[in-house]
Amino acid sequence: MGNELNRRSFLNAAVSAAGLVAMGPLLSACGGSGAQRAGVNSDAGLKAVLPTYVPNPLIKPDIASIAGGPDVMTDPGFLSYPSNRIATVSGIPGKGGKYSAVTPLWGTIPPADSSFYQAMNKALGAQFEMKPADGNNYNTIVPTMTAAKKLPDWINLPGWWSSNFNTGGLVGNQLADLTPYLSGDNIKKYPNLAALPTAAWRAGAWGDKLYGIPAFSTGFKVAGAIFYRRDVLEAKGITADQVKSAEDLMNLGKELTDARAGVWAFDDVYRYTYTAFGAPLKWKVDNGKLVHLYETQEFLDAADWSRKLAVAGYVHPDALAGDNAGGSTRFYGGKTLISATGTGVWNLSDYQSGQAANPNYRRGAFNFFSADGKSAPRVDTGSATDIVSYLNINLKPEQIEECLAIANYLAAPFGSAEYTMVNFGVEGTHFTMQGGVPTPTDAGKKEVQAQTYPFLAAPAAVISTQSAPNVTKDITSWQAANVKALSKPVFWGMNISMPQAQATADAAQPVEDTLKDVIHGKKSIEDLKNAATTWKSSGGGDRLIQWMNDNVLQKYGTGQ
Repeated sequence: MGNELNRRSFLNAAVSAAGLVAMGPLLSACGGSGAQRAGVNSDAGLKAVLPTYVPNPLIKPDIASIAGGPDVMTDPGFLSYPSNRIATVSGIPGKGGKYSAVTPLWGTIPPADSSFYQAMNKALGAQFEMKPADGNNYNTIVPTMTAAKKLPDWINLPGWWSSNFNTGGLVGNQLADLTPYLSGDNIKKYPNLAALPTAAWRAGAWGDKLYGIPAFSTGFKVAGAIFYRRDVLEAKGITADQVKSAEDLMNLGKELTDARAGVWAFDDVYRYTYTAFGAPLKWKVDNGKLVHLYETQEFLDAADWSRKLAVAGYVHPDALAGDNAGGSTRFYGGKTLISATGTGVWNLSDYQSGQAANPNYRRGAFNFFSADGKSAPRVDTGSATDIVSYLNINLKPEQIEECLAIANYLAAPFGSAEYTMVNFGVEGTHFTMQGGVPTPTDAGKKEVQAQTYPFLAAPAAVISTQSAPNVTKDITSWQAANVKALSKPVFWGMNISMPQAQATADAAQPVEDTLKDVIHGKKSIEDLKNAATTWKSSGGGDRLIQWMNDNVLQKYGTGQ
């Protein structure tokens, strides 16, 4: 997801709250019987149906993307909003159809008869009844519709809720198969969709068929980063390149913490440091044997390091008490100097909030490192997107083609005429250009900024903080320095559907609860060992591992 939308908190909140689950394979519970309509994606099967990738050369960024490996690349950077808003779609995409659409919305729902919706209907050439639903309750709203088989014509189903939605059971049943329209060179009919990275299409592929349309895709998807107050540390003569190991970070905690002055080095950082110890994101294969995270020594080592961090007094007391909501306030106020969270926080809004608290505010991120300071750093990359929309299976072929033409409009690249319309509305009504930046009017804030259309389709991510170009430079520089550390985890992009019992075991709530107490210094590593052992023997862990081995690894491989 690009920084032009990162001021929306949904992605960062989802990644931070879900931790391992959000960055692991998409899991869809299929009921107690374990019957599956959509099987696991195989590498060979996907190669036969994935759309052909055709880059869009019409709008060139100021900072080009850098490849780090297959399906891994940095996001391009724009230091200003393109002044020449090129039209990438010829004519009006729609043919007068009428459609209903449901998307999640984290914010105030705009009026149904807004001037923006009316303008969009005119631009799209179709009548859309947009029905944004409360994002906080979306995981309970959608199952009600699917149970009654009353889905709208177009719906967004975020991947982190695949198990709630049973997406693997809906495809081919209530959701339309788009393979005939988008596979291979068929997608060239829709140039803006063809410009989306190939990896993004995997997120909406189930059982080696294409069903979903990706939005907010990126080639640089990680759980998050370890951030620091760059202004404060550099004033102390401390630079990011001085932290090359877990020991370096621990020592920095000692140097920065001054409890008497109300300053602690850290907020919670475990979720974004444990893989530095060599722990897998969730799975690894050792000499042909499937091994779960909880079975590894590296998992215990990482937890013990965080426990020592807490016991030493380097973590803010409020963080140890579980107050995550106040983390940003502590960071802006200089009460904590190192925090860890999803990369979505690094944006213009963050810069403005930080500057309001301290005019010298500057966020930085440490480069990825290995705990021993000697091994090459390795960070597991997540799905290229978790934001995927689907079309209703009851749509006629000509309706599907009309919706795909509209999706092509919605996926127009950053700075294009179509992108400007979708994201800012009509100039003079919903936004004005101020200092070369599209700036919402009161009508725009009410009707457009509560975004709905980009959840149906959107271009690949870019980094653009516009009025603060140095932030764009900082982010793109950090990505460039770290892109080669990104690697695909086991079962990457395979969209695994599993029975309910295994999905419950996969959540492993008792282990996660114990882990939380350990990294906060309240329980011992022995407690964590015992929790993991109990999870394996009586919490469904052994059955989960066996199921994944028999139904995924042995049949389809690792996906790497």
